[in-house]
Amino acid sequence: QVQLVESGGGLVQAGGSLRLSCAASGRTFGSSAMGWFRQAPGKDREFVAAISQSGGTTFYADSVKGRFTISRDNFKNTVYLQMNSLKPEDTAVYYCAAQRAGFTVTMVSDDYRYWGQGTQVTVSS
Repeated sequence: QVQLVESGGGLVQAGGSLRLSCAASGRTFGSSAMGWFRQAPGKDREFVAAISQSGGTTFYADSVKGRFTISRDNFKNTVYLQMNSLKPEDTAVYYCAAQRAGFTVTMVSDDYRYWGQGTQVTVSS
């Protein structure tokens, strides 16, 4: 069983930055691809970014490419999402997710087995 706890959300002005963290429990973190997803009010959950077990492969949604960076520290069992040049349309609840150990990293939410409780990010204009 894997438990994920996000932190780092908050209120920021447009153009500002935030760094989200996701701390994972369990011994399989280093074997699991990780992802960030978000859900804005009244909208479906959408993919934001994903990273492979080693960190050598990353994927980004077009809407965040060049502004967001996903990274991981397998010694600390933590994955990060650095968000720069934030826009009001980035406002959402951000969720950290983990695939089962050994699976190839994807951008598909159904491929992720474990989910955190979410952290709110609000960008004011």
